[in-house]
Amino acid sequence: MSDPPRARSASGARIEVVDLPGITPLTVTRLSDDIADEIRRLIISEDVGAGSRLPSERDLADRFGASRPTVNQALRTLSLLGLVEIRRGSGAYVLRRPETTVTASVNLMLDLDKPSVSHAMQLRLWLETLGVQQAASRRPPLAQSEKDAVMTALERLASSAGHASEWIAADTVFHAAVVRSAGNPYLVAVYEGVHTAILAHQHKRWVETDSVPEWLRDMTREGQRALHEPIARAVIDRDPDSAESAVLAHHKVMTAHLEAARESAKRRSSARSRGRPK
Repeated sequence: MSDPPRARSASGARIEVVDLPGITPLTVTRLSDDIADEIRRLIISEDVGAGSRLPSERDLADRFGASRPTVNQALRTLSLLGLVEIRRGSGAYVLRRPETTVTASVNLMLDLDKPSVSHAMQLRLWLETLGVQQAASRRPPLAQSEKDAVMTALERLASSAGHASEWIAADTVFHAAVVRSAGNPYLVAVYEGVHTAILAHQHKRWVETDSVPEWLRDMTREGQRALHEPIARAVIDRDPDSAESAVLAHHKVMTAHLEAARESAKRRSSARSRGRPK
């Protein structure tokens, strides 16, 4: 086999090009991309609402003059874009959540560079700070329905204390509801994507093992409320400075919890290593 080709960096240095020997030929049809583009266009142009069920794969295949596997591939492409949710045994439903692509991108960055989680958390802090400041000073001010959504999310979060999976979902709903109050759908999409990626990356083990970290196990309903209610109140009371301070205080507490969890995991790993037979 011939030597792999070489490339040059911007400085002119020779760079070995990775061979990737595991690559095998793929059968990719342009038709599935065309079908995905057409379904996407129709969902947007017809303003199909979230939760609407799309025609069955068989029906779509007949109407597009394509095979069912080709249609299935098109729907999977749309699911990666956050536009469609595929429910096994039920069909495909319109999701209209493009922020899932942000989550996927941030997840990939964290997988490729795990130490960069601190940068992702800093970005989340910046985005939420901007969101609460804008929400607290927005004109027109928050409608009663928006205030109710924030307080309902706070109650759900407080009730989730001690349950890792429930807490992760409720925490996302609460913070997204607050940032959504700023009234900018692009801001909340980016924020929710980053927030979800960080939670998934940091708390994956808790969900997979159905375990609860010590700090969350010990945090009561009152503790959850004390940590998050200042954010909600500052936004509702139209106090941008207090909103910024409350978000920063929350960020510091969560950063400390995560750092303690990492150190605890390191100690356990080190103890297991020392206990292995030579």
